[in-house]
Amino acid sequence: MNILIVGGTRFFGIPMVNSLLNKGHNITIATRGDHGNPFNDKVRHIIMDKTDGNSVKNALGIEEFDAVIDKVAYSSNDVRSLLENVNCKRYIQMSSCAVYSVEHSLIKESEFDQQSHKLIWMDRPTDYAEGKRQAERAALEFMDIGKCTFVRYPVVMGKNDYTGRLKFYVEHICGQIPMRVDNLDIGTSYINESEAGEFISYLVDSPASGAVNGCSKGVISPKDIISYIESKTGKKAVISENGDPAPYNGNKSETSYDCSKAENLGYSFSNVSSWIFELLNFYLSQNQN
Repeated sequence: MNILIVGGTRFFGIPMVNSLLNKGHNITIATRGDHGNPFNDKVRHIIMDKTDGNSVKNALGIEEFDAVIDKVAYSSNDVRSLLENVNCKRYIQMSSCAVYSVEHSLIKESEFDQQSHKLIWMDRPTDYAEGKRQAERAALEFMDIGKCTFVRYPVVMGKNDYTGRLKFYVEHICGQIPMRVDNLDIGTSYINESEAGEFISYLVDSPASGAVNGCSKGVISPKDIISYIESKTGKKAVISENGDPAPYNGNKSETSYDCSKAENLGYSFSNVSSWIFELLNFYLSQNQN
């Protein structure tokens, strides 16, 4: 297939592109050029500003793509500037589980219906969740729902996570830096960067349409993370109301996502415990250097 990827040069975009290349797809990546091209001559790299319709039009011309994977859809205007100016048969949007407004176990895709959500044309808002809802809804102004796939992930973790969210716990416990954790015992779902990239690659060759959840099996709480680091370092976490706010604060109840749609498509996610402690070991080894 001839595939255009908007973004994809960082974090879980890297395993996604590598998986698509290994399957023999013809890949074009489109970025602003801020982070270079880690794939060298294995892909075609074009420079454009995705938020500027004229920039998109000038960069893409009349070329037709079998699929477009949009990893930087943060608002309705983001989607409009792209889909008004690209010729494609299928659109795969990197959405988010943030579109769901109520936290609970085994959240189903039907709990946010983009088709019934009121469309508001907007630039990227401060409300990340609403921006993602609007991005999903805006796609339906240009593409039939049967030609759209909205991939919804919770927080993605991995060695290439430039946000430093999981590393926060390692650094604070090792450095005995006070931190504020408001949800110690509340478990939530995550997904590993490798599977986050590979699942999108898998969807390219599947008939999936509409929204699809993706996450590791099981949940992990901040207490699980902290207890593991304490056991490996022999140091106790300094928990304080006046400490630095922990990255995963804010959850009010255990939160997980129903991935039966993905499983029915033939994809099975790993258990979170099979990779998260190995990832913590990686951050711990970094902290010792």
